[in-house]
Amino acid sequence: MIFVDTSVWIDFFNGVDSPEVRVLDQILDQQQIVMGDLILIELLQGFRHTRDFNKAKKLLDCLEYRDMSNKNLAYQSAQNYRTLRQKGVTIRKTIDVMIATFCIENHFELLHSDRDFDPMAKHLGLKVVKSAQH
Repeated sequence: MIFVDTSVWIDFFNGVDSPEVRVLDQILDQQQIVMGDLILIELLQGFRHTRDFNKAKKLLDCLEYRDMSNKNLAYQSAQNYRTLRQKGVTIRKTIDVMIATFCIENHFELLHSDRDFDPMAKHLGLKVVKSAQH
């Protein structure tokens, strides 16, 4: 199963032509994509117009849904952040560590266009969907 980061969804809904959006276009009907609450919040809060919000919500409601946060994930996310810091890597956003940890723990591949995930792939074993850019 594939988990898609907000960075790719934003580009997708804005009509950006990027390697990651092209991958998303290819896999939407072919592979199982999982949506999580943290991504829904990040993505949907950015829509200015109700019509666009409702259109996006309708598409996203068709995806398999998973709650992303719980006590064990919080502990593991904090540990992963600490592990990266010990290696000299500082991740800019806590939510990115949570997303990566969620994917690692659930054995999901992550499709992203955010450089903060690269050290998590290198040091924590995060599996990423390969695009022409990665």
